[in-house]
Amino acid sequence: MSRPIQLWYWPTPNGWKISIALEEMGIPYELKPVNIGVGEQFEPAFQAISPNGRMPAIVDPDGPDGLPLSIFESGAILQYLGAKSGRFYPRDARGRAEVDQWLFWQVGGLGPMAGQTHHFRQYAPALTEDQRHLAYGVRRYTDETHRLYGVLDRRLADREFVAGDYSIADMAIWPWIVPWERQGQNLREFPNVKRWFEVVGDRPAVRTGRWLGKDLGRDLARAGREADAQRAVLFGQRARKS
Repeated sequence: MSRPIQLWYWPTPNGWKISIALEEMGIPYELKPVNIGVGEQFEPAFQAISPNGRMPAIVDPDGPDGLPLSIFESGAILQYLGAKSGRFYPRDARGRAEVDQWLFWQVGGLGPMAGQTHHFRQYAPALTEDQRHLAYGVRRYTDETHRLYGVLDRRLADREFVAGDYSIADMAIWPWIVPWERQGQNLREFPNVKRWFEVVGDRPAVRTGRWLGKDLGRDLARAGREADAQRAVLFGQRARKS
């Protein structure tokens, strides 16, 4: 019997992608929390698994050659899990290309742009005394996120899921739609996205993966020294010399 995969995780959209996938695929896993608010992502033991110092990451103790395999970057993890389980990731070249392009659309577009929208709308006001310089960042990233929602809405106009059958592409995109209100978006403007979002969100495995570790998260918007320290950890990063 194969051993559980280690899931290095914190409850964020990128973390939810992998917890959802593991639940959907029925792959046993062991939760390894990485508290990004106190800097656990910079610890040497974690960076040996995830050199970029970001979660999620996984360790499969029973890799393809029978030896442990660690993987970082959520898109690469989803591809690996899909191939390992033989589920939600087509085996034919055409089907796989269809899924891959929407997976990369999320990791290269929707995730980074929505993430910057979160930053400028939620966290940046507490990081600077001069609020006048924030308006451009808020507008720039909110508008780009709106554009990407439009791309997704057009894609879903004539199909139930993003890339044929339900796949790792849907698992990658859905978590980044969860905080749509904090991104300054309105799902009523995107009826196809809204319909898809509700269908995917009703899946039992999605609900379980979405709420994994729900008590781990902390509110970084609260006032006080602890919140200031967390913001410094999350947003004050530069290259670190060993």
